[in-house]
Amino acid sequence: MILSALVKMMSKACNRTSCSVAIIGSGPTGIAAALELKKSGITDIIILEREKEGGGVPRHCGHPPFGLHEYHRILTGPVYARRNVQTVQDENIPLLLRHSVTSLGPNGLLEVVSPEGGMQIDAKRVLLATGTRETPRSARFVSGTRPLGICNTGALQAMVYLKNMVPFRRPLVVGSEIVSFSALWTCKKAGIQPVAMIEKEDHPQVRRPISLACRYFGVPLLLNTTIEKIIGTERVRSVQIIQQDNQREVTCDGVLFTGRFVPESSLARLGDLTLDATTACPLTDKHGRCSDPAYFAAGNLTHHPVRVAGQCFKSGRIIAKEIYKDLDSAGG
Repeated sequence: MILSALVKMMSKACNRTSCSVAIIGSGPTGIAAALELKKSGITDIIILEREKEGGGVPRHCGHPPFGLHEYHRILTGPVYARRNVQTVQDENIPLLLRHSVTSLGPNGLLEVVSPEGGMQIDAKRVLLATGTRETPRSARFVSGTRPLGICNTGALQAMVYLKNMVPFRRPLVVGSEIVSFSALWTCKKAGIQPVAMIEKEDHPQVRRPISLACRYFGVPLLLNTTIEKIIGTERVRSVQIIQQDNQREVTCDGVLFTGRFVPESSLARLGDLTLDATTACPLTDKHGRCSDPAYFAAGNLTHHPVRVAGQCFKSGRIIAKEIYKDLDSAGG
C-alpha cells in the first residue's frame, strides 16, 4: 500500500510542467490573448480546452457575421473558429484539447485531467477565459413534465451543426436576446419553424434592425409573455403561457430556452477566488487581476450582458497586455 502511494506520487511529479501563462478556454478571448502574448515575446504559453475541438462557442454558430474586425472578412461561426485555431497553430502555441482543469491552486498551480491521465501545470499567470452559459430550464422554475424537445440555444446549435440532428420542428422560443435571433437563424437552416418567440418584458432585448428579424423568419413575437407550464409525456405537446394576465395553451413540439447568460465561474469557485455578489463573475481589479494575483479573467466570464465574439477577441488582446506588463514588472 505504501509502495502504491509512492508510485502515484512519483507519477504525479513526473507529469508536472511549467509555463509563463496558462489560458483556460480556447474561445475568442483565449485565442486573442495567446496571440497577443506571443506577439509581446512570451513564448511559453499553454491553452487548455476541455472540448475535443478548439474555437469555443462560435464553432457551432453556423451563421455570419464573425471575423470582420479580426480578419476583415465576414465569416460564419465555424469558419471563424477554425481560423482562430489555425492562427494559434501557425504561431506554434500549444492547444491541449480534451484537457479539463479540475483545480485552481494558489499561485497558478493547476490540476488537469485528460484521456492520457492527470498532470499539474505550474503557471506564473493564469487567464480564465471560460466564457458564459445560458440559464437552463431547471434554473428558470418552469413547471410541468420533462418530455423530449427541451433545450437551449447552445444545445440546438451543437445538434444541428455538429451532429446533423433536428430536435423539434415547431418549438416555442423563450427570450429575445441577440442569441435568440441566432437561434432563429439556426432553426431556419435546419427547416424548423418556431410557433412564436416570447419575451416577458414589453420590448425585445435587442435593438432594431435585429428586433425586426422575427418578421423575416415569420415568427410572431409575443411581448409581456411568460411560460408557465410545459405539457407532454414522451415529447412536448404544448405549453401554457401568460400574456398580460391572460393564460392560454400553445401547441408546439419543443421549447427552446435562449439567453439569460450567467458566467461559467465554477472553476473560480473551486479556486476560492472572490466572486461578485451580484453577477457571480470573478471579482477583478481594473487590470483584470483576480483576488489571487496569479489569476486574471476576461471576456464573457467577467462581463454582463454577454458580448459578441469580436468584443471578446478585443477583450483577450487587452487582458494579454495587462498580463505581459504584470509579468514584466515581476521580472518574469
